[in-house]
Amino acid sequence: MSDNTHLNAIQQASEEQFSRRSTCYSSGHILQEVDDLKMALKFAPLPTSARVLDVAAGAGNTGLHLASLGHRVVLADLSLSMLQRCMEGAASRQLRADFCRHTAEQMPWDNETFDLVTCRVAAHHFSCPATFVMESARVLKKSGKFILIDGSFEDDHPEAEEWLHRVEKLRDPSHNRFVTPRKWSWLCHESGFSILNCTLIPKKQPDLEWYFNVADTSPENREKVRKAIHTAPREVIDLLKLGEEDGKTVWWWPFLILVAEKVG
Repeated sequence: MSDNTHLNAIQQASEEQFSRRSTCYSSGHILQEVDDLKMALKFAPLPTSARVLDVAAGAGNTGLHLASLGHRVVLADLSLSMLQRCMEGAASRQLRADFCRHTAEQMPWDNETFDLVTCRVAAHHFSCPATFVMESARVLKKSGKFILIDGSFEDDHPEAEEWLHRVEKLRDPSHNRFVTPRKWSWLCHESGFSILNCTLIPKKQPDLEWYFNVADTSPENREKVRKAIHTAPREVIDLLKLGEEDGKTVWWWPFLILVAEKVG
């Protein structure tokens, strides 16, 4: 397992958070369900035994699914603890994969190395989404595919977007910024990608208390989030379908499924 460990302050916060909470992502986490990835792959036909880089792999759900399809996968993360979860997952499923510690913004790979770069539910932690997209384009072969899946928000709703950003920052201080579909599409075009699919899919989220526990949110910040929910603007309530079910706070979070092809 190779290593590239120079981290800025935002990356350091993510590394500390996910190393501390890595075991919460390896069993019973909603990211074990990969229906969104399967949807994205319909827009990204791959050669047999494609070379794949899964950026910010977390517990390995995305990369190991691709390995199970017969692809040659590198799972990359800045947290050694998360990479350990990846290795455990690969061993338990008897899958072959490689593992590398590096950031999303600085990839230690030669130009045109991979057929596919994936990143699933992680990019809102990145310190520079633009650099991440440029690096993804650099390491992809011509006509290589880029799959980005992440929490996002509808364009042109700045008040609601800021509300969600503030709440997520309270819940998990390593959160940096959600990026809207329009901005992600622009970043892709700037880096030489052609957009094949850009869709927001509302996904019902589990109980708020579960989210607190995954992130180990402080008692003080839990109370601030609950207060923000109780005083949420009508636009937020409508867009997120924010409400109570059986005494639990639930909502529908817009998830972006973006698929692009390198053309430049």
